[in-house]
Amino acid sequence: MVINKRVLTTFWIILGLTLLSLLVNLPPQHRPSFLSSKNLELRYGLDLAGGVSLLYDIDTSQTKNEDLPQALESLKSNIERRVNLFGVSEANVQLSKQDSQHRLHIELPGLTNVNDAVNLIGQTAQLKFFGLKDLPKEASDSAVIDDYLVDTGLNGSHLVKATPQPNRNTGVMEVALEFNPEGAKLFEKATTDFLNQPIAIFLDDNLISAPRVEAVIPDGMAVINGNFDIKTAKTFAAQLNAGALRLPIKKIQEQHIGATLGQDTIQKGVRAGLVGLGLVALFMIGNYGFLGVISVISLIIYSLFTLTLYRLFHVTLTFPGIVGFILSIGMAVDSNILIFERMKEEIRVGKSWDNAMELSFDRAWNSIKDANICTIITALILFNPFNWSFLNSSGMVRGFAVTLLIGVFLGIFTGVFVTRNLLRVLAHKRK
Repeated sequence: MVINKRVLTTFWIILGLTLLSLLVNLPPQHRPSFLSSKNLELRYGLDLAGGVSLLYDIDTSQTKNEDLPQALESLKSNIERRVNLFGVSEANVQLSKQDSQHRLHIELPGLTNVNDAVNLIGQTAQLKFFGLKDLPKEASDSAVIDDYLVDTGLNGSHLVKATPQPNRNTGVMEVALEFNPEGAKLFEKATTDFLNQPIAIFLDDNLISAPRVEAVIPDGMAVINGNFDIKTAKTFAAQLNAGALRLPIKKIQEQHIGATLGQDTIQKGVRAGLVGLGLVALFMIGNYGFLGVISVISLIIYSLFTLTLYRLFHVTLTFPGIVGFILSIGMAVDSNILIFERMKEEIRVGKSWDNAMELSFDRAWNSIKDANICTIITALILFNPFNWSFLNSSGMVRGFAVTLLIGVFLGIFTGVFVTRNLLRVLAHKRK
């Protein structure tokens, strides 16, 4: 078989991607300058980085059933915003339901000042409306804006709810506000006093919007227009509802996890991964000789690609996630075993080495595809991407599912595509 230009080009692309992945996975002080400014550090979950796990009971007794889903989502959105402002960017905030009781589970990796976080999370969201009287156009600094704020008396207790909706005429997304009778009177006065001027909306003392009043609104039914798409309209409505549809929460459980335990777990996980990789390499080389060497090279490329994806997409690694990665190392070589065994059969019936190699990849594909589809379905069920209440919602299990999914897809890529091209270039003359 003559190596054509396309095969050689593919080989050099694989080699280039492997080199780039190797550079990405070097320690920060040894990375080249063009990678030094990027956030490429591995992120660890609560069980590895240490931190605190909080479980809250949600009081839904004062909320109407039709408003409950929106209120719960608003609560979750508000808590996520708070912990992110607190500096815990990898926090995991989840809603769950046990029988008829709703729960809020918060994981804060790497957090040391637990009391401050508990106090911050436990506050009821404060929504307030202020008029901006005669604000200069050049004013942008929040300290300057504060000097022009006029309290309208409106707050979250006056807002019944906020709803994202498309405009009936244009179809552009907007957010509809509904005030109670007392709020309607205050809002009418505010829109009269600040006609053609902004009304600033603050949530937890943070400015979230300052729409301009275009007309006096007497009925307490208002619409906020802006450059909204579906996502931003929902996010803005959730912020408003966090101060309107109030769901009191009560802490019922707090669990501390030390960072020392996490470091020990990481070391054991890395050690187990290296042992697993070594045993797989010995088996493949001992059983398949030169083909096994190619397979091990492919497996190393697979490991580098996997770690690179973890860094690029900020996958939060938990200990079950590391277990998923170790498991995927063994699974990544399964396709090579199927291909090499099929190759032996083709050679036994008289096919040349080159023909047997090409046929073995083509004819083993159906078995590889079927086996991996089953694993992908299982991993998706464990990950529960649509947050179905009757399926798992644990962050630990989801961590395992994420690394397993990445491992399966990359395992197919390296086991079939990478190994095939390595064999075409490095072993095409062997008989």
